[in-house]
Amino acid sequence: MQKREQGKQGGGASGGSAPPAAKRGRPFGSTAAAAAAAAASDAVAPSTLLGPSLQVHSTFADQNNKRIVLALQSGLKSELTWALNTLTLLSFKEKDEVRKDATPLAKIPGLLDALLQVIDDWRDIALPKELVKRARVRLLGANSVVTGFGNEYKALSSNDAVPHPSLGSGSSITEASAQKITTKTQSSDWWFDEDGLFNMDDEGRAEKQQCAVAASNILRNFSFMPENEVIMAQHRHCLETLFQCIEDHVTEDEELVTNALETVVNLAPLLDLRIFSSSKPSYIKITEKRAAQAIMSILGSAVKAWHCAAAELLGRLIINPDNEPFLLPFAPQIYKRLVDLLSLQASDAQAAAVGALYNLAEVNMDCRLKLASERWAVDRLLKVIKMPHPVPEVCRKAATILESLASEPQNRAMLLAYENTFAEILFSDGKYSDTFARILYELTSRPSNKVATARGIWGM
Repeated sequence: MQKREQGKQGGGASGGSAPPAAKRGRPFGSTAAAAAAAAASDAVAPSTLLGPSLQVHSTFADQNNKRIVLALQSGLKSELTWALNTLTLLSFKEKDEVRKDATPLAKIPGLLDALLQVIDDWRDIALPKELVKRARVRLLGANSVVTGFGNEYKALSSNDAVPHPSLGSGSSITEASAQKITTKTQSSDWWFDEDGLFNMDDEGRAEKQQCAVAASNILRNFSFMPENEVIMAQHRHCLETLFQCIEDHVTEDEELVTNALETVVNLAPLLDLRIFSSSKPSYIKITEKRAAQAIMSILGSAVKAWHCAAAELLGRLIINPDNEPFLLPFAPQIYKRLVDLLSLQASDAQAAAVGALYNLAEVNMDCRLKLASERWAVDRLLKVIKMPHPVPEVCRKAATILESLASEPQNRAMLLAYENTFAEILFSDGKYSDTFARILYELTSRPSNKVATARGIWGM
């Protein structure tokens, strides 16, 4: 428990002097691997060779905060494009960039809700019509002939009448007139149909999707700033939208899912799943169990970036004891999948799995017993150490996991089968000799239950 408390203070790392957990970026992998890669890139390309970057004045957000929010809320293509491009510049900052200040969300009131509205607008039209349960009355934009998305201007260039939204981009005005004559009864109530004013053609839908992806990328950039962590981690609508995108990763845009996943991983050290049952206003009705199921679903994904991020997300969430009741019911599936990730050749997948298992092994005795009984768990942890993994911190965590398993008396009989392997690593690898010496001491020096009983009876 002491290690767990230290890890909670240090972002999942062991020891009080360890640095906090690094923010997530692409490609996915261990935090130590990311740091090593960043150090290597700095050695090749120092900060003096970063080249020119587009300058944004530090007071730009203060002077245009209302305009940015109103542009996002307008729903007009030109205004949305300007606002999203502006926020992309304000939210992006290169590593150790001293020429540009960070833009905290608190500087722009209402910005987070406006960005979420852009994503929600796409989510509303992302599902096919047959999957939509009920129609909604379209009230916004009643006086707007066009919104700017899709081919609306082209359709109006030859006819001033508003084209029927359900025709699509390939339908001509003459076809629309013919359809209007043959189906007179349909035109009377089309305003109340789900194929209403804003159900646009394929090109317009693609543009709406691009806006949602851009908004998700801005949220991801904002999650890297310490000033925004608390605001985003305590914003229920933000978390509901992110988890809904993760939940629909099979059908949703891949970049949108990746941005949502990276954002949640960045916020994970401050995330309390109980927020989904709090008194804060809810928009999507995500529950704690549904959020945990979404994580488990993407943990089983075949996309390496996704299951690596899901493993790291689980490792960060379990540090908070308040999240245990929602994650531990899935413990058997979690252990099985993480052990499967250890068998992959990708070093970042192994690092993510070891990091998650490292925190899970510190939760309680039941977790250590279940992990030790998982098939191939010990073998693959030893393989990570013996290969060895390119990041020494990953090997150290794997050895610490084995030490935690050896501390439970119920695991000793099973771990004694690996006594020769432990002794081999003890004498061959000086980095982890202390850890494996303690493991062997736990397995061989402490008396078993039978010996302790004999001492009590015979006075041995």
